[in-house]
Amino acid sequence: MRSFSTILSSMTPAKSSAAPTAVRWLNSTVLGIGLASLLSDWSHEAATTILPAFLASMGAAAAWVGVIEGTADGLSSLAKLGSGHWTDRLKRRKPIMIGGYALTALATASFGWASAAWQVLIFRSAAWLGRGVRTPVRKAMLAAAVTPDTYGRAFGFERMMDTCGAIVGPLSAYFLLQAFAHNYKSVFLCTLAPGLAAVVAVAWLVKERERPKVKAITFGEGLRGLPVRYRRFLLAVGLFGAGDCAHTLLILLAMQELTPVYGAAGAASAAVALYVLHNVLYASFAFISGWLADFCSKPLLLGTSYALASVMALLIIVAPPGLVTLTAVFVLGGIHVAMNETLEDSFCAELVKESHHGMAFGVLATVNGVGDFISSVTVGALWSAFGVRVAFGYSLVLFLAGACLVWRIGVRRPAANS
Repeated sequence: MRSFSTILSSMTPAKSSAAPTAVRWLNSTVLGIGLASLLSDWSHEAATTILPAFLASMGAAAAWVGVIEGTADGLSSLAKLGSGHWTDRLKRRKPIMIGGYALTALATASFGWASAAWQVLIFRSAAWLGRGVRTPVRKAMLAAAVTPDTYGRAFGFERMMDTCGAIVGPLSAYFLLQAFAHNYKSVFLCTLAPGLAAVVAVAWLVKERERPKVKAITFGEGLRGLPVRYRRFLLAVGLFGAGDCAHTLLILLAMQELTPVYGAAGAASAAVALYVLHNVLYASFAFISGWLADFCSKPLLLGTSYALASVMALLIIVAPPGLVTLTAVFVLGGIHVAMNETLEDSFCAELVKESHHGMAFGVLATVNGVGDFISSVTVGALWSAFGVRVAFGYSLVLFLAGACLVWRIGVRRPAANS
């Protein structure tokens, strides 16, 4: 039986015998980064699944969840921006990535020793600081490990593996809670195993060529050095992101619409099942969209993914509520998120020279983080004040604006790809 690596690599189109030997896109580094993403996401998604119940067991108010998540996300966004700038100046990036994965694993497992909400805030912030530091480094190393012709497949594979972790994590948390009779400390400690396994995957499998010394530049110079086409791309991403709220709000939508028909317990079960379907499609289409991106126009595909999000919002606004409509909403949600994340990363790598990849990925991650915050707060507020249709009407306008902008960008492949 052929190995998984051989099967996926065989999907790369064959080169003619006269062409130079192609670099295999699914190499040790891509596989190592993919495994690390799966294992690390498994670890912190398992912890995130039980975190609200853990805080409730301490008597913490619901507001603490918002404070903890908001603070951690904000710190992570700042870390991504700083790490992206700094990593372009280093000869070796791998130690930073190892440190980031290790910090996330240790801080996540430390939730078990918390006895108050403020302690959870500290541990969660430390874990997300590790995520923020490693993210631009991981993406820059992933882009450096493959050729521009295979950016889509490499980033699609990483997103697919990451989402598999997001599926396994909550499922393992559920079974561990049963096994340990709802002893939260034991479950948090168990998250250390996949978290540290991610560190081992990076240390063992990820290979790094020493980079030539890069001239030290200021943060402002780094920003000004990013090309105009990339800045237009950021504007499109920012507009779309300001309307793309966290998809946990879709779970709330499903529960509200299905409770009158199926009761509270039935609606909750249906909502969870729909979210699992969402994540399965997310994992599946991450690689499919990455594969397509290597043979089609990335702006065209990315704009199409934004258009799919527009259709999702339109269904929420005009379609009759019910299980069929909600299934379509969750299906479109899973597909468009998979396409967005894969295509934004691979298009970013294509727009910017390799020597500036760290800064480019750091700025992109920060714009996405700010967009996540703005969209979730705004959609939630509009939903509470005016209803779900007004809230997603706001999202629809921004989705369409983002799609039109990204379609207009066009793309010119770097000279290194010729």
